[in-house]
This record gives sequence, C-alpha cells and structure tokens, in this order.
Amino acid sequence: MMFWSASVAGLAIAYLFGATPSGYLAGKLLKGIDIREHGSKSTGATNVLRTLGPWPALVVLLVDVLKGAAAIVFARWFYPWLATVTPPAALDLESWTPWAVCLAGLAVLLGHGRSIWLNFTGGKSAATGLGVLLALSWPVGFGAATVFLAVLAVSRIVSLSSMLAALTAVALVCTLEQPLPYRLPVIAGAIYVIARHRANIQRLLAGTEPRLGQGARPS
Repeated sequence: MMFWSASVAGLAIAYLFGATPSGYLAGKLLKGIDIREHGSKSTGATNVLRTLGPWPALVVLLVDVLKGAAAIVFARWFYPWLATVTPPAALDLESWTPWAVCLAGLAVLLGHGRSIWLNFTGGKSAATGLGVLLALSWPVGFGAATVFLAVLAVSRIVSLSSMLAALTAVALVCTLEQPLPYRLPVIAGAIYVIARHRANIQRLLAGTEPRLGQGARPS
C-alpha cells in the first residue's frame, strides 16, 4: 500500500513541475500584470512574446521545456529508487518503470495546461511537451523541434507549427520503434496539445490566426 501511495505522490510531483506558472510569473514580476488578461489569454511563451517581449518569452520557453524534461528525469530516478525502499509484491520493476514514466509525462503536460496555482488554467503544453519528448527519446524530440522551426520559418504561425510538430512526434515515435509505454504518452500528449489549440484551429480555418509580429486576437 505504501508503494502505491508513494507512486501517486510521484505523479503529483510531476504534475507540480508542469503547474509551475512560468508565463504568469513573468507577467507579474516584469509588468505587474496577469498575462491571462492579455493577448490570447494563454500563459505560454507565444503570448509572453506578444505581451512582454522576446527575452522574457525565451526564458519562459526554456523553463517550460525544462519542466517537461525534469518530470521524466525525476520519474526515471524516483520509481526505481522507490522499489528499493518499499519493494512491492509481485511487481516486475523493469516493466513497471516505463509505464510510470509514461504517466509522469502525461501528468506534467496536464500540470502545465491546468495549473492548480492558476485555477486550472494555463498554457497549451507545446513547449513542455517538447521537453518530455527530448527526455523520452531525443531523436523524436529533435525531429519534432526541427519541423516546428521549419514550419514557423515559412508560416510565422506558432500554433500551426506546434500542431504539426506534435503530429511529427507521433509519426516518429511509431516509426522508430519506441517501447509502447513511450508511444502512448506521445500520442496522448499530441492529442492533448492539439485539443488545447481548438480556438487556433478555428482561426486558421477562418484565415484570422495572427502571425509572429502581429497582435493576438483575444480568444
């Protein structure tokens, strides 16, 4: 029982990594504003760029990527360690750990998009998802990042770049024969990221989605 309680606590820690509201804190610290009341209302790096400028946006982007990677690194250390402290009965640790890492990846994405500190609001989890990808499988993360940058260079639309990068990650994680526990969070994370871009999809279809350098329309 103690092992399973501690396992849930580990997922809560991964969630709290994601829930750290870097964009919101940047708005409060630099301009004394609630960034959720400006631009697209998101706490992600894109809205920080439009609201606060490039350097705060870069810092927020890096922090959000590191949050995702940190949750995976933590899970890979925590669950094997936990099994040595309170070894569970009839549990194959070698099989269990990848699934625990999978759940930690989903928890950190959920934390970023639905932060407990922001009344369960937040960003769209693209940057945090990139951190998860890089920590799970750097070739998948690198491929997704490459597609993101290429599409952004051509279209200058962050939302489109993020969604195509998420779909690229799904294609890569399946074709590169990653273990099933690693495929599932990538697929589920991509669905989550795209779902968080519902309003952007509507604007893309209407031809009104702002490009980098343009002001964001309120969502």
